[in-house]
Amino acid sequence: MAGSHYHASAHASADAAPAGPRSTSEAAVSVSALVKHFGDVRALDGVDLEVAQGSVLGLLGPNGAGKTTMIRVLTTLLKPDAGSARVAGFDVVRDAARLRAKIGLAGQYAAVDENLTGLENLTMVGRLYGARRAVARARAAELLERFELSDAAGRTVKTYSGGMRRRLDLGAALVAKPPVLFLDEPTTGLDPRSRLQMWETIEALAAEGTTVLLTTQYLDEADRLASTIAVIDHGRVIARGTPDELKDRVGGEHLEVSLEQVERAPQAVGVLASMADTPPSVADGLVSVGVHRRSGAIMEAVRMLDEAGIEVRDIALRRPTLDDVFLALTGRAAQAPEQGEQAVGAGGKAA
Repeated sequence: MAGSHYHASAHASADAAPAGPRSTSEAAVSVSALVKHFGDVRALDGVDLEVAQGSVLGLLGPNGAGKTTMIRVLTTLLKPDAGSARVAGFDVVRDAARLRAKIGLAGQYAAVDENLTGLENLTMVGRLYGARRAVARARAAELLERFELSDAAGRTVKTYSGGMRRRLDLGAALVAKPPVLFLDEPTTGLDPRSRLQMWETIEALAAEGTTVLLTTQYLDEADRLASTIAVIDHGRVIARGTPDELKDRVGGEHLEVSLEQVERAPQAVGVLASMADTPPSVADGLVSVGVHRRSGAIMEAVRMLDEAGIEVRDIALRRPTLDDVFLALTGRAAQAPEQGEQAVGAGGKAA
């Protein structure tokens, strides 16, 4: 992600006259019929999207689906070819300079200077935003402490681990205390501990009222962090809702029954058919029964099978996951790259 381009433009935005107050009911991000081409590739194909203030929206999609292009348009790094978008009350094209002072941006590639120390990096960003040196340094120290980097404040960034660099980059995005934060696959490549730390940080920011737009290929990440999810594929938003609403689209709970005698699976299907919302099925000896939001399903199934003399080895109620949702909506796994996938560089050209 081209965070360095964003930081470099911050000084210009700091000197711009502030806009008047906006309605508290206005969406933090509002996108209408947004289109962006790269040659013959239609990276964004008429996207409509809204993000409520103080919420976390997870933007899901396979590689090349248009997620990063969307982020770059919304953070003024790319100009759309058609449509409109407003962020924090500002038009992303007409008000680009003023908007940059109201947003933070961090991505999967830390945009910090590895030859500077952690303290020097964050102080520099504060200076680019127009803060006096003492104020910028104090804010840098505050963020280093928040991200558990105080002990490494005087070390050059090239000595930092990947997780430390990512936390420093997020700190840089928060220097100006932006009301809207864009995170483009912020945990890609991180080890499990660093990933969990990043999740906790994002949750804390959301709890403080920051609006977060998060792109990710990790469905467990979206499930944990996002209050609303939008699924994008081939440049279009193909589904939107809360994690639970999206899971309900592919069916409710499924009762999964493992039998002591696998050969009795067909008989078990017949026994359980009366409690199923959809016809029971058998795969690899496991009997699956759709029981949409049905309480007491496990006890009822065990009783019915016991009365039929069918012994149960194991039984569990499984809710659809976002993986199931994604597969049903797109026909492929979330992390599978598209054929002819286009990687968009910082300069806005397809690579």
